[in-house]
Amino acid sequence: MAGGLVALLDDVAALVKVTAASMDDIALGAAKASTKAMGVVVDDAAVTPQYVEGLSPKRELPIIWKIAVGSIRNKLLFILPVALLLSYFAPWALTPILMLGGTYLVFEGAEKLLEALGWIKHHGSGEEGKERDEKSIISSAVRTDLVLSAEILVISLNEVAHEPILTRALILITVAVLMTVVVYGAVGLIVKMDDIGLHMADKSRKLTQKIGRGLVKGMPIVMSVLGKVGVVAMLWVGGHLILVGMDELGLHAPYGFVHHLEEQVHHATGAAGAVLGWCVNTALCCVAGFILGSIVTVIVLGFGKLKNKGKTEAAH
Repeated sequence: MAGGLVALLDDVAALVKVTAASMDDIALGAAKASTKAMGVVVDDAAVTPQYVEGLSPKRELPIIWKIAVGSIRNKLLFILPVALLLSYFAPWALTPILMLGGTYLVFEGAEKLLEALGWIKHHGSGEEGKERDEKSIISSAVRTDLVLSAEILVISLNEVAHEPILTRALILITVAVLMTVVVYGAVGLIVKMDDIGLHMADKSRKLTQKIGRGLVKGMPIVMSVLGKVGVVAMLWVGGHLILVGMDELGLHAPYGFVHHLEEQVHHATGAAGAVLGWCVNTALCCVAGFILGSIVTVIVLGFGKLKNKGKTEAAH
């Protein structure tokens, strides 16, 4: 009896060791994959605050929470199963899907930029001047998050493609949860920073009051800058997705040109070459994203006008 108990304990200990080793592999894989996707995570954090800009402070965190729930649903229920299945049965399909997502991002970014420049008028649902509808805000944010989350998980998937399918899935689940917490935790902190400043301004210590007042004065500027960074991020990420996708599908010239200039700057500028080369790549992807997004915007506006014209004629 005692011998059987000892054998059972040995089996349990061995199982614990195997489980611990597997957890270490998953943690290591998740850390590696997350690092690779960190650029997109920064973009996601920059894009999201614009959706709550100008809303009642009391509604900011509830809306961010709903967007975060939509984000984790995107990752776990839609993107992750599809990405795993495609990586197993049809890996060639991942690139065109990401290019479609990139097209949506450049359209969003170019539309916002063209509106800000006054080159086009907002063609929404006629809600200008009214309080923005929370459902439409959340829906728009979750749609944009879908594309960014897809890129995060596909980049992560590429980093762990050699792992068994179960380990791959567990790593991607870890990345999905971790990235959602990081992004929306940071966004929540950013949008409530002015409230933190007000609280600090009421304290008795003069230094705390000064910092609090500085936060209150500075956060509108920070939010405005983040809104602009968010638009640039859409154009950059979307443009990069499209150019890299074209390169992978055999049309090498566009991204080849970008990569060539990046390498030229990298080798010509010494110690700062890596950073400056990255800046060149980013700038050119932004320009490509704006051009492609503007074309899509014109097409969408054209279809919208034709649709409205048809409705008007039908009404008469």
